[in-house]
Amino acid sequence: MNHRSVARLVQAEATTEGAGFQINRPFPTRALGEIDPFLLFDEMGPMDVGPGEAKGAPDHPHRGFETISYVLSGEMVHTDSHGNVGVIGGGDVQWMTAGAGVIHSEMPGEAIMRQGGRMHGFQIWVNLPASDKMTAQRYQDIAAADIPTFASSDGKTRVRVIAGSTNGVRGAVETHTPIHYLHATLAPGAVWTHDVPAAMNAMAYVIDGAVRIERTEGRRGQLFVFGRDGDGIEVHNTGTTDAEILFLAGEPIGEPIARYGPFVMNTREELVQAFEDYNAGRFGVIA
Repeated sequence: MNHRSVARLVQAEATTEGAGFQINRPFPTRALGEIDPFLLFDEMGPMDVGPGEAKGAPDHPHRGFETISYVLSGEMVHTDSHGNVGVIGGGDVQWMTAGAGVIHSEMPGEAIMRQGGRMHGFQIWVNLPASDKMTAQRYQDIAAADIPTFASSDGKTRVRVIAGSTNGVRGAVETHTPIHYLHATLAPGAVWTHDVPAAMNAMAYVIDGAVRIERTEGRRGQLFVFGRDGDGIEVHNTGTTDAEILFLAGEPIGEPIARYGPFVMNTREELVQAFEDYNAGRFGVIA
């Protein structure tokens, strides 16, 4: 395997979203824009909340892309304008294709509102090619127990395979364009190698612990952005506790992006149409 170089190491910026919940965002920021086909990368929390303190994202629209909600701790309730209601708990994934348009909300579950607890998770936005931007809305809800997992022979590395594949284990999610979405946990001293197709852009976010990739050291809240000069990566846990990373790779779409708030299209005219459709009530309402 010819390992990819580390092109950049980016520190996530702390900000707030929705009704005021805390996030860490490596992109898009002034330092780093989208990494085709990925449009946004948010780590929600981690934060400990008391009873009644948890916050979420009230009703808001989307068109032209996909949102991936991955909850590590806590519980979110999803409700949308197509009549869908679902609970995303610890370890669960919801891969939502907004397509032609949807209004949805993601709010804390009843248990964490009543008792308090830890909120931690990720939301990633993935672009859709022009041919799929107006596709029908679709959900892929994957329970924690149904996410395939790779475990190394020495038991030091575990990888939850949400999309794509690693070490012969394939994920459960179907994607519009080729994507890898992997959550790797490495025990102290562990090394994980992963094949990355040459056509893909790739990155790795440090959720916890300390890792080394090539000669670059990274810690919690930092994003490794890889060059396109190899066919794989090798991650070393250099700390004394477990290290966790979220690895993303995707084949670039390479099309113009017209983006404003919750809409991602290819032209300004399509953006204007999205706002007109939303304001006219064509996305429906949450009952």
